[in-house]
Amino acid sequence: MRPGRWTIGIALIAFLAGVAGVFTGRMLIPARAPASELHEVLHHQLKLDADQAARLEAIERQFAIRRHALELELRAANARLADAIQAEHGNGPRVVAAVDGSHTAMGELQKATLAHVFAMRQILRPDQAERFDRAVVKALTADAR
Repeated sequence: MRPGRWTIGIALIAFLAGVAGVFTGRMLIPARAPASELHEVLHHQLKLDADQAARLEAIERQFAIRRHALELELRAANARLADAIQAEHGNGPRVVAAVDGSHTAMGELQKATLAHVFAMRQILRPDQAERFDRAVVKALTADAR
């Protein structure tokens, strides 16, 4: 094998080994999403009483339905954006309108999520709400650190 091909071969093997290492690491040690940390605090650290747990279950059931509908709207908005990009191949009026539609869908999902967070907070005692608030702030600022 010529020296140039040898170098390319070694670089390719090293790259593939790196990708395999990252994949294996992510499978063995999955990153905790901020939302899962909030879920952990709410369900396992705040020691909800039976009434709070039942109310929380109802709140979560309602939100799951709403979130699913909003996620479908967001997917549809993104599909419209993809169609507009494919049709215009630039930042034309259809692309701009589709971006606005996508932002609207994202905004509605964010507003619904915040309403859900506030609804959950309403069932908490003041001492629980204080811990919950800290977890919410941590979840919202996790990427900023």
